[in-house]
Order: sequence, then C-alpha cells, then structure tokens
Amino acid sequence: MNIKKEHSIIIPLILVIVFTVLVYIMISPGIKLHSQDSTVTYNTGYESNTVSAKVINLIEEGQTDLGGTLQNYQVFDVELVEGDFKGSVLTVDYGLRQILGSDEKIKEGDYILVTVGQRPDTGELRAFFTDFVRSRPILYLFLLFVLFSVLISGWKGVRSLFGIAFSLLIIVLYILPQILSGKDPVWVSISGAFVFLAVSQFLVYGWNLKTHSAVIGIFISLVLTGLLSSFFVDFTRLTGYGDENALFLSQMSTQTINIKGLLLAGMLIGALGVLDDLVISQASAVFELFAANSSLNFGFLFKRAMNIGKDHAAATVNTLVLAYAGASLPMLLLFSISNQDPAMLINISFIAEEIVRTLVGSIGLFISIPITTAIAALLATRHQKYPWIQKYFGPDNQWEQSHHH
Repeated sequence: MNIKKEHSIIIPLILVIVFTVLVYIMISPGIKLHSQDSTVTYNTGYESNTVSAKVINLIEEGQTDLGGTLQNYQVFDVELVEGDFKGSVLTVDYGLRQILGSDEKIKEGDYILVTVGQRPDTGELRAFFTDFVRSRPILYLFLLFVLFSVLISGWKGVRSLFGIAFSLLIIVLYILPQILSGKDPVWVSISGAFVFLAVSQFLVYGWNLKTHSAVIGIFISLVLTGLLSSFFVDFTRLTGYGDENALFLSQMSTQTINIKGLLLAGMLIGALGVLDDLVISQASAVFELFAANSSLNFGFLFKRAMNIGKDHAAATVNTLVLAYAGASLPMLLLFSISNQDPAMLINISFIAEEIVRTLVGSIGLFISIPITTAIAALLATRHQKYPWIQKYFGPDNQWEQSHHH
C-alpha cells in the first residue's frame, strides 16, 4: 500500500518541480526588469507629478457657471503626504475650472490626488485636483470578496485566491514584459495563459482526471482560438489602433510593440475567465454522470454531457456578450443619440474590434465544449481498464480515491 502511494505521487511531484523551474524561467526576466525600474520616478508630465494629499482646511464653497452649466465648487488647502514636496501646504480648487461628473463634495480629512507643478522661473508650487484616492474603499471591497469566497467555497475558495494571485503574477512578470520586449503577443499570451490556468485548475480542483481533462481542453481551445483570432483580425483588416489607449501606448513606449498582436492577446485573455469556468464545469459533468452510472459507454456519455454543455454554452456566451456590451455602453449610447447608420458603424475600427473580439471569443467557447467533453468521456470510460492511469494521474473526480468500480 505504501509503495502504491509512493508511485501515486511520483508524477505530481515531478510535474511540480518542472512547473516551478518553468515558472521561474518565465518570470525571471520580468523580475529583473521590475528591479531595474524600481528606482525610476514616474511623472505625469513635464516638471509635474501626481501625489496623494490630505484636505486640511475648507476655504470657500459656492456655485459657478461654466459654459452655461451651473455647478458647485470648493476651494481648500491640502497637505502633500508624499513626493518631493511632502509636507507642503497648497491651495486647490475643485469645480472652478472643469465640469464635474457628479455633485460629490470634498470634506476635511479626505485624501485626494493632486498634480503638483513648479514654475521654472519663480519656483512657485501649484496643485490641481486630479482624482479621489480610492485605495481604502477598494481594499474593503477586496476583503469582502475574500470573505465571501472563503465562506461560500471554503478551502476551494482559499485555493482559488492563490490561483488568482498566481495568474496576476504571470500576467505582470511574464506576459507584459515579454510583449514590451517585442515578442509575439499571441504566443506569449497563449503560453502564459496556459501556465496560470493549469496551475489554478490544479490548485482549486486537485490532481485528478477531471482536472487533467479540463487542462488539456483549455490548451487545445487556446491554440485554436488564437489561430482563429489571428485569421479574422487579418481578414477584417484590424490594426489594433481602434482603441486610443493603443495609440497612446505606441507613442509613449520606447519599445516597438506589435499593436495588432496586442489586440489578439487581448481577445485571448478576455475570454479566459469564461473558458476556465466552461471547461471545468463540462469535465465535472462528464465524471459525475459516469459516477452515477459507470456502465455508460463513450458515445452515450459524450451525448449526455453535450446536452448539458449546450445549455451551459448558451448562457456563457450570453454572459460574454453582455460583459463586452456593458463595457461599451457609453459608446453604444453615443451612437444611439447621434442616429448613425448601423451598417456604417460596424466598419469603424474600434467597433469592429469589439465585434470580432466577442464573436471569436464565443466561437472559442463553443469549440472548447466538444473538445473537453470528448477528453473527459475518454478518460472516464477508459481509466478503469488501465490501472496505471489512476496510479500516476490521480482519481477520476474527487480529491479522495473513487469508490465506484
């Protein structure tokens, strides 16, 4: 029995070591790049920087007319709490120079972001309101997210948090540095996404055949979606410059960045969260059906699981479309009130990008269902005939060994 247990952990142990080495190799250039940039001061403009400041005194408030718009304004003193001029007290106005998006009022004790500039001739410091400091509310929201994750999902929720952290680590220390260094964004995104999704899957769901099915399905779906994205981006003649952020990035970066490739990478990463959910749900459905009736053959099991997958896919694609539509709601409203011809609008680059992004991502999700279902059904119906599969690759569906025979 001990020998059997020793054999059962050999493959996972080897893979953990290999993955650890692989991840270190992947992120080491990013770590080196960030360590080199740690001494760099990032400024918002020439002879100016944006820092946090505390409101210490309200001087004046009232109403003003800006281009026919009547709005409230405030004037107050702030103390800079960071930066080269930390401790300086400056006067800032809010609502006197720019039209405000809301009636939000600033109170004493609030922390805000201000842009500080120094006149080159007199050395006089001036500060302008930039935005609110939102770090604390976002921290509270994150802690609430962690609380609900642990309360609802238990240890799986804890493991999923580690998976999220690892995913962000790969994105920040591998995908972004590789793209900035001029590497192909598509294959960088595919390799990075596969690594962090595979690790996340094994962290949350354990070393078992269900997870293996999902990971293999993810890899094949990622490659096919990447190829599909590349074809249709070329076919629709998209350049990636439909997003003004891409134009700004190409102007600001000292590196030559493949903007079209960046668009492709964004399409892949945008669909990952939904793809992750879809493939693991489909693999789980297959193994649960087989656990309920182990006499099912491959064809019947595949057909039954596909019935579940069809329903799940329809809802998932709807989720993906609504997510993109929600992000583009201001743009859609703008075109609605301007009474533009829809047939003309779909030719505009940034609208075409969203359409291609949504459709390619949805096709990728549809492709993942039969692929994952077939892999899971094959493993479910064949693993009992080959004991070495469970010996080295774990039980069929749960953390503990399967009890059906």
